Amino acid sequence: MLSIRAIDILNDGSLAFAANEGVFGLYNPRKDMWQTSVQTYDTLNLEFRAIAHTATDFFMLSIENPALLYKTGDKGKMELVYEEHATGVFYDAMLFWNDNEGIAVGDSMNGCLSIIITRDGGNTWNKIACANLPKAEEGEGAFAASNTNIKIIGNKIWIGTTAGNIYMSDDKGLTWDVVKTPIVKAKDTEGIYSIDFYDELNGYAIGGDYTNPDANTANKMLTTDGGKTWQLVAENKDPGYSSCVQFIPNSNGKELVAVGLKGIDFSNDSGLTWKHLSDEPFHALRFLNDGVGYAAGSKRISKVAFRE
Repeated sequence: MLSIRAIDILNDGSLAFAANEGVFGLYNPRKDMWQTSVQTYDTLNLEFRAIAHTATDFFMLSIENPALLYKTGDKGKMELVYEEHATGVFYDAMLFWNDNEGIAVGDSMNGCLSIIITRDGGNTWNKIACANLPKAEEGEGAFAASNTNIKIIGNKIWIGTTAGNIYMSDDKGLTWDVVKTPIVKAKDTEGIYSIDFYDELNGYAIGGDYTNPDANTANKMLTTDGGKTWQLVAENKDPGYSSCVQFIPNSNGKELVAVGLKGIDFSNDSGLTWKHLSDEPFHALRFLNDGVGYAAGSKRISKVAFRE
């Protein structure tokens, strides 16, 4: 069954996606046309949960050993630009600062998060040595739920982890700080699933426990100081577990939408209170503009209109 957890809106407004079973594709809304393809590698059933784009290229990264990172090539097919063969390899999310510099984040190995960075437009990728990263907690990783446990604004990046930590860099991944947050993280299935920032100061994170999606204690939090401190909000109120949260563009940081197994929820007060909009389950959400978004889930991608 096709499960779509990674969607991305390209510079021309078209929608790219990648999924399990090696499937990836593109939707052109102007022509209302879908193009899909299957990426093969030996006999492996590749699963893609991390995708990203620059002005010229689309990238997708498979989760498990071997990790395989593809970019659109000049020959009309995807080219393998990075591969990592090791026990424990598991990549979760990918994003670019600009057309040259990008990052992908994976679960911890050898005592630190797996972080690979490109500085040449995605042609080559290098893994950051553990000596240059904060020490990971035992078993710390990130959730590969919606390609939104990382967020970039300007030169900054924030990464949310399964251990409820936020890793931050102000210099495109050269140096790192880490802060502990109060989000629920007692079980392996709990932690930060998704983060978004409206600007360099105001951010929101959501998580919970996908095995108990009704649980709504300590699963939503916000920051107003760029991620240095986080406050729990909407305590013991829905939404419970959510796999993706996104600010609506041009909303002054007031409007947020969260999606998950229980449906779609909306906030117009920066995430302090929420209203349930739909019971339709989704994994991931991206906004085309302040009125229209795309939500992806099991066997489908849906257009979601928030304003007429």
